[in-house]
Amino acid sequence: MREFLRGVGTLGRGFSYWRRRPGLMALGLVPAAIVSLILLAGLIALAASLPGLTEAMTPFATGWPTLWATVIRIAAGTAVMGAALVLIAVSFTAVTLIVGEPFYERIWRAVELEHDPESNDIDVGYGFWASVRDGLSLLLRGIGIALVAALLGFIPVVGSVLSLVFGVCFTGWLLADELSSRALSARGIHHRERQRTRSHHRARVLGFGVATQLCFMLPLGAVITMPAAVAGSTLLARSLRSSPSPGTTAPRNEEPT
Repeated sequence: MREFLRGVGTLGRGFSYWRRRPGLMALGLVPAAIVSLILLAGLIALAASLPGLTEAMTPFATGWPTLWATVIRIAAGTAVMGAALVLIAVSFTAVTLIVGEPFYERIWRAVELEHDPESNDIDVGYGFWASVRDGLSLLLRGIGIALVAALLGFIPVVGSVLSLVFGVCFTGWLLADELSSRALSARGIHHRERQRTRSHHRARVLGFGVATQLCFMLPLGAVITMPAAVAGSTLLARSLRSSPSPGTTAPRNEEPT
């Protein structure tokens, strides 16, 4: 639990940059606002068509007593909306990072320079096409999570809760994975090594990701949180590099942040 809360606190430290570097963080609002408006329009359209959609999904319930037909259709509607929220979260992150790459690189660099002034000449190695590749990977994995969340939503009584918990936790992990990739790859840590680094500190990574996902679910939360998540994920990556893996000792040349 301590490591989980440490991950949550890392997002909080990312939010502190709104106070310390407001102008820089405001740049990150532009791509986030554009993408969120597009996705919000899609969510509203889905909500408006949900009654007809749930009836089309449950033709077998047409002859059922009204109570049971309503229960199964509410479950179907909840499953659809839960899956939609998962897809929106991963789509928002993937598309926003692609569209806003120049803005978020400035935030990432500012955080790195603040904690390590000698990192000015660091090789980012994470350009537009890398963002596209990782964004597509995030989206595909998000679709898989959305499908499972939708199926869980059909479980009587507890389905809605299971779907929500599953969606938040697994989507949170994906968000932390994607957001921290930039800072880790810039340090020459490639895909498989990034996976090992994060897996050694699962609770911390999950805490950061779950906190980010929950903030995304608040009204206007995704827009305001995205720049903070980029800053926080940079701090997360630094802490993962400086923390010892199980059975090892911390590197002497880096202090935990």
